[in-house]
Amino acid sequence: MPLRDLLLGLLVIVIWALNIIVIKLGVSDMPPLLLTTLRLALVAALLVPFHPVARHQLPFLALLSVTFGVMNFALLIIGLGQAEAGTGALLVQMGTPFATLLAVIFLRERLGAKRLVGLLLSFGGIGVLAGGPTLPAPLPTALLLASALGWAVSQLLIKLGPKVSPMAMAGWIALFATPQLALASWWFEDNHWQAMLDAGLAGWGAVLYTALMSSILAYGIWFGLIRRHDVNRVVPLTLLVPVLAVILGIVLLGDSVNAYKLGGGGMVVAGVALIVIRFGPRRAPATPPVPNAASKDP
Repeated sequence: MPLRDLLLGLLVIVIWALNIIVIKLGVSDMPPLLLTTLRLALVAALLVPFHPVARHQLPFLALLSVTFGVMNFALLIIGLGQAEAGTGALLVQMGTPFATLLAVIFLRERLGAKRLVGLLLSFGGIGVLAGGPTLPAPLPTALLLASALGWAVSQLLIKLGPKVSPMAMAGWIALFATPQLALASWWFEDNHWQAMLDAGLAGWGAVLYTALMSSILAYGIWFGLIRRHDVNRVVPLTLLVPVLAVILGIVLLGDSVNAYKLGGGGMVVAGVALIVIRFGPRRAPATPPVPNAASKDP
C-alpha cells in the first residue's frame, strides 16, 4: 500500500477510535437515544438526497435500519455511557466472532482451524475481562454485546440482500432508523427540548463528530481504500481501533489499567486478527459489507 493510502487508513482509524471518546463525552451531556437520533437524522439529510435507491431495495434497507441503525448504534451508545471507553471498544470487537458464527450456522461456511482458534481466543478474552474490575455492570455489558450481535446480523443480511452502494446504504439506514430512535427516545427519555437547549460542546460536538467525521468522512475514505486495494490489506488496520481507544481512554478520560484489560483485550484483538487476516495466495479484491469498525464505527 502506498504511503499516502496507508496514512489515509491510519487517519480513519484515529477518527473511529476518537469516536469512542466523543460518544463517552456526548452521553454525559445529552441523553443517548436523543444523541443517536440527531446523529442519524443529520447523516440521512446529508446522504439520502444524493444517493437514491430502487423501490425494491427499500424493505431490505428498512430491515437493516432495525439491526444496524437501532440495535447496533443505539445499544452501543447506551452501553458506552456506562462503560469505560477502552473496555467498550473491546467488547464491540465481538461483532466479528459473532458474524463468523452466524456465517457458519446460516451460510454453511467452513470454519477452519485458524478461525476456530480465533473464536476461542476472542471468547476467552471476554472471560478474562469478566474477571477484572473494569468490565461494566451486567446490563451495559449485555447491551454492548447485543450491539455487536446487531452488527453481525447486519453483515449476514448485507451478504444475502440486494447490492446497495455503501453511502446509499448508510444514508437510507439512517433515514429509516431516525423515527424508530425518536420514538424510543420519546418513550424512555424526558425533557428533550430542554436537553437540547442545555447541551454544550460535548453533546452537540458528539452529534456533529459522529455524523460528519465518523459516519461520512471516515467511511468515504475507507471505501476508497477498499476499491483501490485488496480487502485483506485494508481491513486488518481496523484492529488498531480498540488498541487506540484503550490508550485514548487512559490518557484522556483517566480509564484504569490492569492485567485483566491488557490480557483479555489482547486475546480479543488476537482472536479477531486470526478471523479477519487471510494468509496464503493473494485473491482478487472484493467489496465487503458495510463495516462498523472491525471495521467498527460506533
